[in-house]
Amino acid sequence: MANPGRCGMVSGMASQTHTRAGFGGRAAGWLLALLAFFLFASLASCIKPVAEAGPLRFSLSWAPSLGVDFALAIDGLSLVFGMMITGIGGLIFIYSIAYMGGHPRLGLFLAELLLFMLSMLGLALADNLILLFIFWELTSVSSYLLIGFENEKPEARAAALQALLVTGAGGLALLAGFLLMGAGGGTMTISALNGSSFAHGGHGLYLPTLILICLGAFTKSAQFPFYFWLPNAMAAPTPVSAYLHSATMVKAGIYLLARLSPALGGTPEWRFLLVGAGTLTLLAGAYMAVIKTDLKQILAYSTVGALGVFTMALGIGGETAAQAAIVYIIAHAFYKGTLFMVAGIIHHETGIREAERLGGLWRAMPATAAAALLALLSKAGLPPFLTFLGKETLLKATLDSPWPWILTGGVVIVSISFVVAGAAVGLMPFYGPGKDYPKTPGRVPATFWMGPLILAAAGLAAGLGNGWMDRWIVSPAVSAVVGKQVQIHSALWHGLTPELGLSALAVLLGFGVYFIWSRRFRSAITWWNPHPPEWVYHAGLRALDAVAIRINRTLQSGYLRYYIIISVATALLVIAAPLAGVAPGEFHLERWLDGHAHEMALAVLMLLAAVMAATAPARMTAIVALGVVGYGMALFFMFFSAPDLAMTQFGIETLSVILMVLVVLRLPPQKKYSSPPSRLRDAGLAIAAGGVVTATLLLATHFPQGSALGDFFADNSYISAHGRNVVNVILVDFRAFDTFGEITVVSVAAIGVYSMIRQPARKKKADNR
Repeated sequence: MANPGRCGMVSGMASQTHTRAGFGGRAAGWLLALLAFFLFASLASCIKPVAEAGPLRFSLSWAPSLGVDFALAIDGLSLVFGMMITGIGGLIFIYSIAYMGGHPRLGLFLAELLLFMLSMLGLALADNLILLFIFWELTSVSSYLLIGFENEKPEARAAALQALLVTGAGGLALLAGFLLMGAGGGTMTISALNGSSFAHGGHGLYLPTLILICLGAFTKSAQFPFYFWLPNAMAAPTPVSAYLHSATMVKAGIYLLARLSPALGGTPEWRFLLVGAGTLTLLAGAYMAVIKTDLKQILAYSTVGALGVFTMALGIGGETAAQAAIVYIIAHAFYKGTLFMVAGIIHHETGIREAERLGGLWRAMPATAAAALLALLSKAGLPPFLTFLGKETLLKATLDSPWPWILTGGVVIVSISFVVAGAAVGLMPFYGPGKDYPKTPGRVPATFWMGPLILAAAGLAAGLGNGWMDRWIVSPAVSAVVGKQVQIHSALWHGLTPELGLSALAVLLGFGVYFIWSRRFRSAITWWNPHPPEWVYHAGLRALDAVAIRINRTLQSGYLRYYIIISVATALLVIAAPLAGVAPGEFHLERWLDGHAHEMALAVLMLLAAVMAATAPARMTAIVALGVVGYGMALFFMFFSAPDLAMTQFGIETLSVILMVLVVLRLPPQKKYSSPPSRLRDAGLAIAAGGVVTATLLLATHFPQGSALGDFFADNSYISAHGRNVVNVILVDFRAFDTFGEITVVSVAAIGVYSMIRQPARKKKADNR
């Protein structure tokens, strides 16, 4: 019977431990928030110097032979993204303290979030393609950890794996594109490439470079047809969703396209890829955002639509489109971060995320309702919010583009969906009749609503202070995108323009659709489910699994002879392929006659012994024949003035023969283990392998290459290692760690073999007991 006192004591200790862990996690959250705000302030201090004097650069030589430097640059574009990453990151850390409070793994969550923030910040500041790629992959890994943080849930694990596979595949394409771009541009430094004529000089590597880099950017920023991973990533905790969708990972691809726009943009291929993918993405996102009812899914698909808008704007090109992209990116960070955090508060306090089951919450959470309302007005693009300026500029860019009606129509459609999605999250849960909830909404702590309210107010303040924004923030960023100095001037009122009319039409239609937004309305328009890309993804995974199983069964058969056959055949093909184009005369077969009579006689003896070892009917005969081959090799070492190698070979060969004899004496009587066709196959493979190795040696030794390494060892063996035997010095001094590793591997293998040999004896003793 359990001791109640002891159980109570253990429970109390566990409770105290949990409390201390929670307090430690909250303290860490505040410290990390202060770190993020410090980084934000540091970047903010660079606003004036960058706007007045140009980019700030820092470079540290890393791998100069590969063209890789730890090069950082702060210009207008990196400032915009860096300040979004750190500023919103600090608010997310504070928000996480409330949302994840009491979670036993809060410390781990904050550490992963910090890794994610620093990876994105490094990506935004990198001025070297390889350095940028390293941070790019770090964002993929850290986002995988964050999306799958609740790893006890199958959907979280599946979503994390999907995000990693899609963005990881894009990352491989991106690396190839970066290498081609570096080869074509003659440098890996991004600022130097942006000042080159790589795109417009008709370089032969331009098109494959563009396609590969676009693949990397499209997978990262959820462009059609790769957008399906982003809504599935809503399995992550809400702080991750808010950070991922507002300022970080999904905008990494957009940042990359904007960063490389001076080097790659302005061509028909650029416009075709970016405008085409962006238009399809914004239409798919607009449609899916309207038919969803889960708050996070609504916001996720509206993010897909916004990413399509950014890509389309960068594809159009020019100062106006670049201005629209930059302004919209900033405004989107404000309202989308707000709405995601609002959705998290609602779910945290009520236990519900379905929009239709929510209502009347403004009384319980007035500050949250105020933040949601501001974010709704910003997302709808109403003046004086910053989004209004971005939408008007975007409409002007599409009206002036080569495809005005198609692109402008797409912008109007996605703007309507933004209003519907914003109202579903920022209006429906707070107003109207109250509902019954699994959890009674209580007082929302300030750490919850502070972040959303600050971001929502920032969107309003940025719109009202558009003059300051244009001079210090937008103009330097647009200059970095277009590759030349520009000065932006925007205003909240330009008179009655077509852009203003289209903007007002989108807002009116958006609220009209929202007020008829019902289950019946959605069922009437959900006749199409634009998810064939995800079907392709799952079909590809199944096909990959099937192929992997088939290959594994073939290569990992469990038979040593098949492993040897596959290894030798693979090496044979790899080595023989380059030899196929070599003329027979280049092998200089006449050198076979250069040897002395005793050398030729020894070679013939070794050849006969090798044939005998392969055809001998008895094991002992084969062992003796193999010994003849080994001792013959030792004699060759003696002939060619290598007595140390000869002595080593004599010792190894003697020990090998003795061990093989001891093993053979314990084996059962010999049987024919292989059929004549198998022996014929093995003989053909062995002859082919020997012929290819011989041909390779003949070709290689005909062109002796001077080696500075050989001279180094000869000159320094006695001076540095006090040894006259160069080979021994290399093994025990210059390659000491390598030799130690080989000895360790052999020792571990010996222990494993000994354990396998002893296992049957132990089992037999156990059975006898």
